[in-house]
Amino acid sequence: MASYLQIENISKSYGPKVLFDHIGFNVNEGDKIALIAPNGTGKTSLMRILAGKDKSDSGGQILFLKDIRIAFLEQDYDYDPGSTLLEQVLSGSTQFLEHLDEAGRFEYERRIIRLLTDFGLRPDQRMCELSGGEVKRVALTEVLATEADFLILDEPTNHLDVDAIEYLENYLKRSRCTLFMVTHDRYFLDRVCNTVMELDHGQIYIYKGDYENYLEKRAERIANYNAETDKVRNLLRRELEWMHATPCARTGKAKYRKQAFWELKGRAEQVHTVRQVSMEAFDGATRLGTKIIDCYDVSFRHPRPDRGSEMPDQVGHDGSSKALIKEFTYKFQRYDRIGIVGKNGIGKTTFIDLLIGALQPTAGRIERGESLKIGYYRQDGMQFDESQTVLETVGNLGLLNQFLFPHDMLNNPVAKLSGGERRRLYLLTILMQQPNFLILDEPTNDLDIVTLNILEEYLLDFKGSLLVVSHDRHFLDRVVDHLLVFCGDGLIKDFVGGYTEYRTFIKDYEAEQRKQMKKMPGQAGHDEWRNQSSGAQIPGQAGNDGRKKKRSYKEQREFDQLEVELEKLNAEKAEIEALLAAATASYEEIRNASERYEALKTELDEKETRWLELSL
Repeated sequence: MASYLQIENISKSYGPKVLFDHIGFNVNEGDKIALIAPNGTGKTSLMRILAGKDKSDSGGQILFLKDIRIAFLEQDYDYDPGSTLLEQVLSGSTQFLEHLDEAGRFEYERRIIRLLTDFGLRPDQRMCELSGGEVKRVALTEVLATEADFLILDEPTNHLDVDAIEYLENYLKRSRCTLFMVTHDRYFLDRVCNTVMELDHGQIYIYKGDYENYLEKRAERIANYNAETDKVRNLLRRELEWMHATPCARTGKAKYRKQAFWELKGRAEQVHTVRQVSMEAFDGATRLGTKIIDCYDVSFRHPRPDRGSEMPDQVGHDGSSKALIKEFTYKFQRYDRIGIVGKNGIGKTTFIDLLIGALQPTAGRIERGESLKIGYYRQDGMQFDESQTVLETVGNLGLLNQFLFPHDMLNNPVAKLSGGERRRLYLLTILMQQPNFLILDEPTNDLDIVTLNILEEYLLDFKGSLLVVSHDRHFLDRVVDHLLVFCGDGLIKDFVGGYTEYRTFIKDYEAEQRKQMKKMPGQAGHDEWRNQSSGAQIPGQAGNDGRKKKRSYKEQREFDQLEVELEKLNAEKAEIEALLAAATASYEEIRNASERYEALKTELDEKETRWLELSL
């Protein structure tokens, strides 16, 4: 396979901190490489050097062996809030557009519109209207639309919901591009990449294969390293005896042995940072009573916003504010391990604010136990005294050591930490309070895979109740045993099992429903399940008396009319999809079709839901 890129002798340091020193590796055409390393050890610096955004301290060489196009997704995306999505992507692609003729520019705009539509966005939306996850989709559109030969992606799944992650996952699996990326999403890594590259103590290690293979081979490497280091320690002990016995005046007699001693000493000390960290350093929770948080028919809707400032997703069809939580009843138990899943903006953070008392229900009540001690890790909760040291911020050496803050970092001011290191430190400020009810809102964003493994081990040993909001499928599968699924319109379903079990169940159920619906294929199975009452009834199950409810005359008329309307809407949807996929439509036709397509999906969703309600 042809080599795309050769890297030789590149280095990067910040002050006394050496990130990597004279490293080198090759990237071959078709490689899909995931770079793994703890936060603050140089992942982003290495990617910026490869993308030409930064330079190696030691010179070195970055040699592209073919004339290839490169696209780089950085974690922070600069944009103009007043621009439409299409304008924003085009303005960020000026260098790429310079090389296109009129036909090429037209085709490029078509790709942008298609990608935005696939990501659930409208090209005419304004950037100021978007959530953080939607901004990330625009940034990805700008990168993917170039159809570059070599993609460099820094945490591409951060802030994306599962639908967007799965779309990106499938896109990159199908793509013939060469890929170099950093990601903390282990399922995404496993399904997209064919090579894992580890940056460890400033050196590069290459593992061909999937994530499981990486774990196995890395464990072998560490075991071999520690065995070698034990031998080094024995040598060091003998050299130390010699150093102590040698008079200082005889420096010229064995200078080479003194140099060898210091090299051995450095090698022997490294083993402590490579060995697996003990998980017994900290007892993580205060004692929890029998009563924790009891929710009784809890509902919540925002007060109707003033005219001119209302957001469409907050207002119902009747003009009233939408219910984010509707008649939710649940008693949290000791040692509950619950995951919360649902689309962005569907009410997950509002639900947490209700639990902790930051918001009050508009109906129903919430009771909290006397011994309850909540620890809440917020997405936007990081606030530090920048002048304080790491040790002053978290005065627990056991926790700091457990979560990979070595002794030489303890006196560093917070201001010098990387973004991922600050996230890790913020997490420790929550854990050190020893809560017995731990709430984590998107804890995996900006944390590296190494830290996530440690956090998962910590949570598996946690002696309290756990509530996690996350789009990280691997993380949910590992640490929770049932889910609260936010389905929209205020409905919350309790699903017993992990995230993969939930997705498998939904896909199997949808397949069964499609067989039954015949004329109306689509996603109605999920819609039926999500729109049932918030109890634990299994989808498709008959009522308590075992019989299906008979439709009234009016309901039968509505049901028949819906079948006719759904057939027409599905036919229109197919026509628009064919238009968007064709190469003959004008820009204006594509823009109008994209807008209609979004409205059509919403209309289909509502009518299919009603059809299924009537069909039960």
